Amino acid sequence: MPLFHTAGCGLVTLGALQTGGCHVIPPSFDADLLLDLFEAEQGTVMLSVPTMLIRMIERHEDQPRDVSSWRLTTLGGAPVPLDLALRARRVLGVEVGIGYGQTESSPYITHTESEDQRTQTLSTVGRPLPGIEVKIVDPNTRDVIDVGELGEVCTRSSCVMTEYFDDPRATAETIDIEGWLHTGDLGTMDAFGFVTIRGRLKDMIIWGGENIFPREIEDVLSAHPAVSAVSVVGLPDPEWGEIVAAFIVTARGAHVTEDDLATYCGAYLASYKIPRVWQFRTELPQTASGKIQKFVLRDRYLEDLRTHADQATSE
Repeated sequence: MPLFHTAGCGLVTLGALQTGGCHVIPPSFDADLLLDLFEAEQGTVMLSVPTMLIRMIERHEDQPRDVSSWRLTTLGGAPVPLDLALRARRVLGVEVGIGYGQTESSPYITHTESEDQRTQTLSTVGRPLPGIEVKIVDPNTRDVIDVGELGEVCTRSSCVMTEYFDDPRATAETIDIEGWLHTGDLGTMDAFGFVTIRGRLKDMIIWGGENIFPREIEDVLSAHPAVSAVSVVGLPDPEWGEIVAAFIVTARGAHVTEDDLATYCGAYLASYKIPRVWQFRTELPQTASGKIQKFVLRDRYLEDLRTHADQATSE
């Protein structure tokens, strides 16, 4: 993770210092280089976003290294498909830890335990860390909702930031008078305290009055063997308000069509959740820390539509 990122500096670097570990820092992310370093330096732990681990698994399958020293890979910063966690265990032989947090909370809020590798646990982001409170609230009323109900994830602890620098309005919108940080993430909590993140409030797609959460569709598509990476966004539509669009990066050597994926989704999703627009890409735009930039995908697609419309008009 980049050192300017709270996970790269706050978790990885300070974590290594706190535990007396040796921190091997590559100049940038390169899957082959990292695998070589694991073999040469006998690395044991890595923290990354899911996209990075996917690339490393693919390269390890192409050119295996001795990564037997690698015991734990921890993931965060973006949704972690269950299929990826299971694949990492199968291909790399590592335990998988999944964390959830925000820079505003320094950053971790919840985390799974490395010794708990049950499938049902790896489908969540774990339970609140010691000293950290978490509640799920109705986004409109901000009232706490029942166990298992979908709402906004809120957290309160000494880890929560004091304020956004020189931005009192944004601070007041994010941290309420009781000190709860409203994360903007949608999630559920079960009776045992395990939290599952369903997506961002701002990413929710409203199709004909129905709420659609991209994460649900992404999880389904991520499990397809021909899909290497996926991002689902909402596109404006004059009839339905928004329609579902899926941007796909296919796995190496795989061939799959829109119809194939739509049929596959039909086995797991309600019909209105099946993407109406399919776009195949060689890569998805990401931030420097590896998060997929949904707004870039949406804006570029709409700009291409406008360009083609203008060209058709001029002809």
